[in-house]
Amino acid sequence: MAHRFKLRWPRSQSLELILTLLALFCCAVQAKTEPSPSAEGGARLEGLISLQGISGGPVKQGVPDARPLAQTTFDVKQDNLTVASFTTDEQGRFKISLPPGHYRVSKKDWKSKVGFFGPFAVKIAAGQVKQVQWNCETGMQ
Repeated sequence: MAHRFKLRWPRSQSLELILTLLALFCCAVQAKTEPSPSAEGGARLEGLISLQGISGGPVKQGVPDARPLAQTTFDVKQDNLTVASFTTDEQGRFKISLPPGHYRVSKKDWKSKVGFFGPFAVKIAAGQVKQVQWNCETGMQ
């Protein structure tokens, strides 16, 4: 004789399970349709950062006194809060997506009294690709 087992859940537990699954499904659908904050308006900051005053002393004709500021990390601040950071590539170039707003960009962990590595002020509007070219100074002149 074969025995059949029936799994019976009390109605209250079945209802709770169904409601929980429905709530999770709604949250998952909601999460997929929300835009990410960094992509808001498609705003982006990109550009080139150079280091000037590399020869130390008077500029000599035919001798370069600037070079790309390669592999250097910068912080992006809004008010006094660091909201992002980026590192320049070998040519001193960078690209970063940001929500529209006012920002200050400066070299990360820069504490020296010599030289100038920001802050550079920048305003980015919704949907804008803001192009910048910033020059940092070594302080050797």
